[in-house]
Amino acid sequence: MKNFGVYLIAVIIIGGFGSLIYYLYSKEQTDPTIYDTTSVFKTDIFKKSVATGSVVPKKEIEIKSQVSGIVEKIYVEAGSIIEKGDLIAKIKIIPNMVSLNSAESRLKRAKISLEDTKNRFDRYEQLYIDKVIAQAEFQSYELAYKNSKEEVETAENNLSLVKEGAIKKVGGATNTLIRSTVSGMVLQVPIKEGNSVIESNTFNEGTTIASVADMASMLFIGNVDESEVGKIHKGMDIILTIGAIEDEEFAAVLEYISPKGIEADGAIQFEIRASVELKDSVFIRAGYSANANIVLEKRTDVWAIDEAVLIFEEENTFIELEVDSQKFEQQAIVTGLSDGINIEIISGIEENDRVKLPGQIGTFKGKGRRGH
Repeated sequence: MKNFGVYLIAVIIIGGFGSLIYYLYSKEQTDPTIYDTTSVFKTDIFKKSVATGSVVPKKEIEIKSQVSGIVEKIYVEAGSIIEKGDLIAKIKIIPNMVSLNSAESRLKRAKISLEDTKNRFDRYEQLYIDKVIAQAEFQSYELAYKNSKEEVETAENNLSLVKEGAIKKVGGATNTLIRSTVSGMVLQVPIKEGNSVIESNTFNEGTTIASVADMASMLFIGNVDESEVGKIHKGMDIILTIGAIEDEEFAAVLEYISPKGIEADGAIQFEIRASVELKDSVFIRAGYSANANIVLEKRTDVWAIDEAVLIFEEENTFIELEVDSQKFEQQAIVTGLSDGINIEIISGIEENDRVKLPGQIGTFKGKGRRGH
């Protein structure tokens, strides 16, 4: 029994030793970790400030009615191209009863006065012919007669304006025919046939019949945060992206920065406007939402690298540089302008150097110091 125990212990020791050797051998045969690397590349880097807003026509005119009444006919629709003076709508006058009564009463009084002055004129004209009265006395009756005729004509025109919006002697109902005051595209016609409209006057801006705009000249209008407004100025280049138009960028030039900010969502915003350079192949509709990338700084054709590979320690910047196959050292570098994705490399990396990509932790062998 004593020999059996010794043998058992020996077997256990030998078995454990064999297992350890097998484990170490298996571990040695495991594939080593392969780290992915990257290198510097030439590119353009832009530092930008982003403003959100929309694209609108530079010139948009609202055509108003000059008379009150009912829309009798509409001659255009949204999207129509029209010229200055083209007919947009026709208004049927619905006269105000007080104004109508006053105009009719004025005409009646004018006719009564005309009849009276005509009788006097006829009577004194004959006396003048018979040389009973002097010419000077006759001229006063002649003048009164002419004034009465003019008053009747004026009263008739006034009544015609109240009833029909037209003066008969000019040959057309000009106030009831709404014409465009500019050339361009009709953006909207907010009324329908049968709608009531109110005339434009000192106390009322009147009903809008149509909006007409020049779509060949567009503006970007947006807002910039107060933290960015001090970095921009008139004449700066802008790269405009429009949400509704994919894979297209438009150049624009900053024309206006508001001198006064307004509070929006707890932040102070300043309005900006930029003139958009249109493309013949792309039609931009009024009101498209857009983002303006204002170029604050730019570097052209410089060496750069993915900013994610950088390691920051206090005030220094490092990368993990490959010094031998899958062996890395921490290397100090000097960087320049960043766009948030790529960063300019001033010194510390050479063109053919390989840099370990982030998210993979290696063993540092030391800190190298090399110039570009």
